[in-house]
Amino acid sequence: MTPEVTGLLPSVSLIIPAYNEEERIEACLRAAIAQTVPLDEIIVVDNRSTDGTAATVRRVSRQHPNQVIRLLAQNERQGLIPTRDAGFDAATSDVLGRIDADSLLAPEWSRQVRLAFRNQHISALTGPVMYYDMPFRRFGLRADDRFRKLLMRLNREYRFVFGSNMAVRAEAWNLIRDEVCPDEGDLLHEDIDLSIHLAENGQFVGYESNMVCGISARRMDSKFRDYSDYVQRFRRTYRAHSLNRGLERIPQAVLYMIYPSLHGLRQIRHLGSDDIERSSLPSVPVLSRR
Repeated sequence: MTPEVTGLLPSVSLIIPAYNEEERIEACLRAAIAQTVPLDEIIVVDNRSTDGTAATVRRVSRQHPNQVIRLLAQNERQGLIPTRDAGFDAATSDVLGRIDADSLLAPEWSRQVRLAFRNQHISALTGPVMYYDMPFRRFGLRADDRFRKLLMRLNREYRFVFGSNMAVRAEAWNLIRDEVCPDEGDLLHEDIDLSIHLAENGQFVGYESNMVCGISARRMDSKFRDYSDYVQRFRRTYRAHSLNRGLERIPQAVLYMIYPSLHGLRQIRHLGSDDIERSSLPSVPVLSRR
């Protein structure tokens, strides 16, 4: 059956959960503002930040009066999930995009999301990422794109969105919002949990190679013990939902394989310059697949 494609482009809100992101939130916002097709609103949800995150958002908002930038406070509970949920609930658009506070959208991101959601079969969407503070960025983007496509083919029943680069229809969010796991112990992958609830409610997750987002590889700075705990979130999330254990093995294996080389590259970069990561940020909003 041919998917129903409408001629109308949906409205898009962008939700950015933030906790103590003073050093990165400005670059994140400026990349979001620089979209070729403007976002209908940008919502930053501040979760008990103790630095200048909120002040930075207000300053950028004053500098760009033509862009709707909303700053919300989620102080009830510390954590990504309640902060994400507060942003989703406050958004007013047809489609709710979500990235991290250190993410940098490629200029065509908003346009690609709107075009993809013309397909009425798609309830959520994800795309590849480029690690903007690592060498060989273009090669990394191509490899990431191929890997995520492979996961989509292998996991036909449970197709997963990536929390650093995702979008979901508001109506699909409203369908699952009371079902997603609160994860008060902070043990699960919140994006995989959300994806599982979408799948179990018959909602289809699409993939768009041109929906590109730049993210930081700063997790590779972690010691192996901390990194391993992050990887094991796959196992804990799948088992919390009593899913096939085979689903956890592919992403876990890949993440363990890439850690030694990427961790080493990060250490070399840090030895070369303490400020190299920060100095690389201004050029990233011109991300392009060409």
